[in-house]
Amino acid sequence: MVDRAGTFQEKTVPPDTRLAGWAFLVHTFGVRAPIRRPSAVSGQHVKASRREEEGWTVFDKRYWPGETFGDQLSFALRHEDVDLLVLKRLFEAVPADTVAAFVRSAPTGVPNRRAWFHYEFLTGRTLDVPHAKAGFTDLLDGSRYFTAAPLLSRRHKVRDNLLGNRDFCPIIRKTKALTDFGARALGAKAKDIIGRTGANVVARAASFLLLADSRASFEIEGENPPRNRLERWGRAVLQAGKKKLTLDEIVRLHAVLIEDTRFTRAGLRLDGVFVGERDHEGDPLPEFVGARPQDLQTLMAGMIAANERMHGGELDSVLQAAATAFGFVYIHPFQDGNGRLHRCLIHHVLAERKFTPPGMVFPVSPVMLDRIDTYRDTLRAHSGPLMDYIEWRPTPERNVEVQNDTADLYRYFDCTGAAEFLYACVAQAVDKDLPREINFLRRNDEAMRRIMNAVEMPDRMAENLVRFIRLNEGRLGRKRREGEFAKLADDEVASIEAIVREAFEGDEGQ
Repeated sequence: MVDRAGTFQEKTVPPDTRLAGWAFLVHTFGVRAPIRRPSAVSGQHVKASRREEEGWTVFDKRYWPGETFGDQLSFALRHEDVDLLVLKRLFEAVPADTVAAFVRSAPTGVPNRRAWFHYEFLTGRTLDVPHAKAGFTDLLDGSRYFTAAPLLSRRHKVRDNLLGNRDFCPIIRKTKALTDFGARALGAKAKDIIGRTGANVVARAASFLLLADSRASFEIEGENPPRNRLERWGRAVLQAGKKKLTLDEIVRLHAVLIEDTRFTRAGLRLDGVFVGERDHEGDPLPEFVGARPQDLQTLMAGMIAANERMHGGELDSVLQAAATAFGFVYIHPFQDGNGRLHRCLIHHVLAERKFTPPGMVFPVSPVMLDRIDTYRDTLRAHSGPLMDYIEWRPTPERNVEVQNDTADLYRYFDCTGAAEFLYACVAQAVDKDLPREINFLRRNDEAMRRIMNAVEMPDRMAENLVRFIRLNEGRLGRKRREGEFAKLADDEVASIEAIVREAFEGDEGQ
């Protein structure tokens, strides 16, 4: 059998194993969907009940569930991560009677009722099965997944605690990293830092961090815009969370970003879009292709509705920001500016959920820029495997045109890796960048106060002295000393240098 040797989705099947769960079902029913970590069952008894082996999860021989659709679906729902894309496409490939027979075989069984709900939720079709008579069960296991406030489905006796809806539904697994991040209460820590800082320093720190975030967001896209464009975009980012997130609001933000619409369409795009390079003739070499134009309205409406559902429950703010913002950038609804709007949506959710202190923007983009390779790897980890399932052709305009139905590739995704990356960025912003900026301003203010007490001079001159001495490792450079600061006496310069060194002594950011 093919599942006993050879390869599966370009992965070498471990020796003496059989495909199981999602991999078995995808292979058996010809389902076109990627399996991120396939499972196999060993032909031997092994010490551990399961082990990780070169991208596979290998189970002990006693875990073999059987050859039928129901056997393998039960195994997948019990032992593997929920994959809504695979479920949707599997249910489209398997006769409805087969699914109904599985449900009727154990109408009170938890896997059976979960599969039943998923079938009707994902396909919009109704199985020929009477209403369940069992007690309610959660659709997602709360010990394994982050969930939304449940909606009761009395037909299936299931509490629907998914993070989204039929048109857009991310999954976020409860990893140790995400659980640990959530327990740190970083939003409360940021508020405490701000609360212990004077209003003047906070206002200046907020202004600097906003500009730094705007500049880094453009730099990630390889752009170095003029100051006025940075400030205009910064003002738009600062409005994050003040208005309800709607499609109109997202389009408005896009208009702020793309002021000149002579060459870039305002609003949702009407043609294809890709991320990647071009060959020597200018034809596209895409690493990733965005959703089809005809799917954008539905996908964006689903994303916005899912964002509202996540907001209405107790889901962690950073997890909501990751699901909404990364879902947006995978859809790629605009001709240009998708990356910057994606990062703006992070600020929107964090501000709306009161995670970010009022008037403050966490410098998430600078952290992403510092971790640009990890950022890109995070995006590619999701988008890369999808390319095998997107059929496209180059257009005469050297763009891309998608030839098959791809909407499900963008509406159902595992957001765990993206959430871990974003939380790490937020943690650095709260633990290091925000305190460092406040600490710098305090030290800078102290140095300026002492300099102006020693020598009467304008504020601007004192600011320049502090900056130049710090940049020159505690000394005023000869050209500066003989230029704009020539009127200072030697003993005054020595005193000012000592003041700056003392003010910034032990400062890691010096």
